[in-house]
Amino acid sequence: MYQNLFDLSGRVALVTGGSKGIGKAVARGYAEAGADVMICARNPDELAAAAHDIGQGLERRVLFQVADMTDRSQVQRLADETIAKLGSVDILFNNAGSNQPQTLLETTAESWDYILELNLTSCMLLARAVAPGMIDRQWGRILHVSSVMALASNPGRGIYSATKAALLAMAKAHALELGPHGVTVNCLAPGPVMTDLPMNLLDDAQKQTFAERTAVKRWGQVADMVGPALLLSSAAGAFVTGTMILADGGLLCRTFD
Repeated sequence: MYQNLFDLSGRVALVTGGSKGIGKAVARGYAEAGADVMICARNPDELAAAAHDIGQGLERRVLFQVADMTDRSQVQRLADETIAKLGSVDILFNNAGSNQPQTLLETTAESWDYILELNLTSCMLLARAVAPGMIDRQWGRILHVSSVMALASNPGRGIYSATKAALLAMAKAHALELGPHGVTVNCLAPGPVMTDLPMNLLDDAQKQTFAERTAVKRWGQVADMVGPALLLSSAAGAFVTGTMILADGGLLCRTFD
């Protein structure tokens, strides 16, 4: 009765930031579950290599498109091209994002606008572009990649935390609007996961501290995000909407040392 809960056969998934890290891993997970996949990022060579890896050994369509998610015209074109080439977008995995650490007194208008556009506005625009098709088909999954830093933060992370917290608030409103049409809207909030972003921002001591503060005493791997993403993107998560799955290895279990 329940063996097909995670089956995505016949579905189409659009994954932003899909050339590496969490996006690439989740795109492969979607393809293994039966979905056709479109990935996007800014580097065409990385995208081509990632698309090859994601589709290797599978009889799935895996396409890629170069897109800068801070350019609103490119966001719309990404949605239009995906629908034109693959027929629909049933699953949207809004993963593209970045961080420019600055304290409040250091925060520039340029950094604020850039991170807000990339981490939040592009997610809304892409969801808005694909939601009508989901409503027509009475089925859809919109999944924004938030962060543990939506719920806790650190000095210099105000811009990033603001955008990641806003994704959850936005998901709640959109879940109410789209729920009657069979569309769920959720957030996946990774904790410390070994991707380029934290590996480039943190020094060795900070990396060790993050690992020690988790309940499992390690950094997450990108593969650890695939299971939660599949839950929120399949029939298995049909009654889960307007919320966040926190995949942080137990980082926020702790109060004080």
